[in-house]
Amino acid sequence: MSGWWDDAVVYEVYPRSFADADGDGVGDLRGIIARLPYLASLGVEGLWLTPFQRSPQEDQGYDISDYCDVDPLFGTLADFDELLASAHAHGLRVLVDIVPNHTSVENPLFEAAVAAGPGSPERDLFVFRRGRGEASELPPNNWLSVFGGPAWHRAAPGSQTDPEWYLHLFSPGQPDWNWENPRVGDYFERVLRFWFDRDVDGIRVDVAHGLFKAEGLPDSPTVPTVIDGLRSNPLAMDQEPVHDVYRHWRRVADSYSPSRLLVGEVNLPPERSARYTRPDELHQTFAFAFIKLGWDAASWQEVGAQLARVRDETGSSPSWALENHDIVRTATRFGGGVRGRRRARAALAALLGLPGAVYVFQGQELGLPEVDVPLADRVDPMWHHGGVSRDGARIPLPWSADADGAHGFSPSTGERSWLPTPEGWGRFSVETQEGSDDSSLALFRRATVRRSDLHASGRFSTGEGVSWRADDGGTAARDTPVRLIARRSGGVSVVVAMGDGPVVLPPGELLFSSEPLIEGLLPPDATAWVG
Repeated sequence: MSGWWDDAVVYEVYPRSFADADGDGVGDLRGIIARLPYLASLGVEGLWLTPFQRSPQEDQGYDISDYCDVDPLFGTLADFDELLASAHAHGLRVLVDIVPNHTSVENPLFEAAVAAGPGSPERDLFVFRRGRGEASELPPNNWLSVFGGPAWHRAAPGSQTDPEWYLHLFSPGQPDWNWENPRVGDYFERVLRFWFDRDVDGIRVDVAHGLFKAEGLPDSPTVPTVIDGLRSNPLAMDQEPVHDVYRHWRRVADSYSPSRLLVGEVNLPPERSARYTRPDELHQTFAFAFIKLGWDAASWQEVGAQLARVRDETGSSPSWALENHDIVRTATRFGGGVRGRRRARAALAALLGLPGAVYVFQGQELGLPEVDVPLADRVDPMWHHGGVSRDGARIPLPWSADADGAHGFSPSTGERSWLPTPEGWGRFSVETQEGSDDSSLALFRRATVRRSDLHASGRFSTGEGVSWRADDGGTAARDTPVRLIARRSGGVSVVVAMGDGPVVLPPGELLFSSEPLIEGLLPPDATAWVG
């Protein structure tokens, strides 16, 4: 089933860091409401809101204790309803983040499970097991948490009568649900319907491939690594029963008019990820093979060709992204400084020229770099458990050049922002970039307008495939490919100059470029659409 999402540009809003209306140093729903005109001006079709539901915030909201309420940190359910209605009035769809793999230790159902004790029906909603050793002193198996350390925690540490441990693939504050129990599926159907009945346009499914675990929970055949724990332990994810969950969810989504979008975080190789977007399952999954790429033509060509093969075999189109709240910002990943920001602009322009949906992380339109957050200010549980911090991509968005209120993120009389903004952050601000036709913000707006125009004229069509090539750029023989060409089946080519010199454009009309041509050549670290 086709829908508005097939070629949509969706903007990820990380509420904590988007806009703070009440001055407590943390972004909130009313801050988003106030900035909806800005979001509409970007030319995006949808917003994905990361978790704002009730939570103790151990993992910045991905530890949800009540899936059907708003955490007071962000506002109220009435605020959400106003945000949704206002977004719709601005022509923006809204996606809500749902976390079905794990919950919070403060979820009343988990609290009841701990209190009820071993063998109780309350505990069967979660993954409890007796530990190894005579006194159950060792974890039930060798699985590691994605955040570091064992993926198990004692239900009642020190107890002589409760020998059980509970599974947490993430932090100890995030116990995994037991999806073998049908009551868990019933619980989440009610959650879906709660948000769909409020007229939410879709959901993003967190860790969509991680619900079921291998029968018997055997030891991992390989020792999982810390940060890559979910991918490197094949027994903790991508189990076949998970597909029946999404077949059911798809029937629920399609029972609404219009149908609601289901997009999954499936951090698997393309061949495995594509199985989640079969015609009766999720509509989309993120192209994770693409999202972590550096600035290298050969790598882009290799991954792009792999995704194209999977699309041809399965009919599953990629959903493009290069940034999110878990990934190092492209301006830094692509080299840092002025050149890194120029490459980030070109990369974003390249994605917007490809067929399929594009997901953009807040601040990507500004070319924000990664921030090296001082050690004392880091709050990411991955840092505290595993030594890797994602805080640097989550710095509050700079709205003004003035340093007061963390550059317009909060009222100037407000509290210090939850993550500190670095010196000079205002030079990347919306206010600063609004005044420049050469800014990353201006380029992003031009690209979304041009993309929309090309769809309207038929030059861009839904469902097009892509063929990928990397070569020497047509100006001189080189050992390393420096020109990337992604040719849409409709005839338009996206060309990226990824070396140190200019490259030749293929024949055709110049439809868009991230930088002016130089004597007819595309300069380095630039993208053009030619058709």
